[in-house]
Amino acid sequence: MSTRRHGPSRNRRTDRAREQAGARTRPGDGAPSTTRYVEQGVPSRQPDGDSMADALEFSRAAPDRMVMFFYPQPAPEQITELGEAWDLHPLLLEDLLTAHQRPKLERYGDVLFLVVRSARYVDAQEEVDFAEFHLLLRPGAVAVLCQDGSWIDGTAGPQLDEEHPLTSTRRERSVFEDVNLLELGPEAVLYRVLDTIVDGYDPVLKGLRVDQEQIERQVFSGDAAVAERIYRLSQEVIDMQQVITSLRDVIDDLQAGFGKYRIPGELQAYLDDVGDHLARAASRVRDLRDALSQILDVNGTLVAQRQNEDMKKISGWAAILFAPTLIGAIYGMNFDDMPELHWAYGYPMAIGMMIALGVLLYVIFKRSKWM
Repeated sequence: MSTRRHGPSRNRRTDRAREQAGARTRPGDGAPSTTRYVEQGVPSRQPDGDSMADALEFSRAAPDRMVMFFYPQPAPEQITELGEAWDLHPLLLEDLLTAHQRPKLERYGDVLFLVVRSARYVDAQEEVDFAEFHLLLRPGAVAVLCQDGSWIDGTAGPQLDEEHPLTSTRRERSVFEDVNLLELGPEAVLYRVLDTIVDGYDPVLKGLRVDQEQIERQVFSGDAAVAERIYRLSQEVIDMQQVITSLRDVIDDLQAGFGKYRIPGELQAYLDDVGDHLARAASRVRDLRDALSQILDVNGTLVAQRQNEDMKKISGWAAILFAPTLIGAIYGMNFDDMPELHWAYGYPMAIGMMIALGVLLYVIFKRSKWM
């Protein structure tokens, strides 16, 4: 697989990673890990008393064997133990300890490291909740670390299935039973995780689409609060697009390495299918972003139009009020030589002129649709 390789590093990098692990360790951190032995595609529990070194030895004893490690809530000391047992590169160990990374794929010697992120739509807050997962693959072994303490389906502190710890629903278990993916080795676990994550993007995009349709109706109803909702939803769509685009790069790198790393043809077909689903998700999220951009433009146009209508009304009333103000100002000047000052009908005439001019202007503005 097309990846970035890293050479050896000085031991002080490992020491620094271990110091970080010790600094972050707190009582009660983490949750018990789950280990499964797999032989000829059939998973079984780890025998009591077996260490991680024993599990790795089991996987090396025969080509049809594999060991799976699952960390629902990895604590720093658990990651450090994993790093020592797998002899992980110091840079890789630092990535595992710090987390909070975008999806990526890297290779450190015979260890393949992937960062992927699942998404779950929270309708009440109109937000997308992301969860980060780290996957480590080496010949005969795979480790899955749930860095955010939740599983792909959004379950917090997941209790992994006893028989198939990779998943928790009957539908996902049946996939293993139907195609017996575990016989294909660690890459099968990688496929299952990627497939489940990409499938989870579909309900997220549907939820965002529903919100977008609601916003469209809200825009044309003249709701003044819709602009803030558009910006919030646009941010969620942008975050979703970044995750999908980054994962698309990961899938491309995996597909590019099919021949070099001798990936089984059956598994290649599965990964190609995941890539197709991800490409459709990428297209949908682009459409969502474009639609929200157009909605924002339409909303800006409608707001400007409403403001223009308001300005017309304000200007019309200002002109109407200006007429009696002008007449009153003229007659309010202190001049003795004004014929109307001593005329018996001077005052009624002035009031009549004010009213008549105001009514005339109102009629004119009303016909011009300014009022």
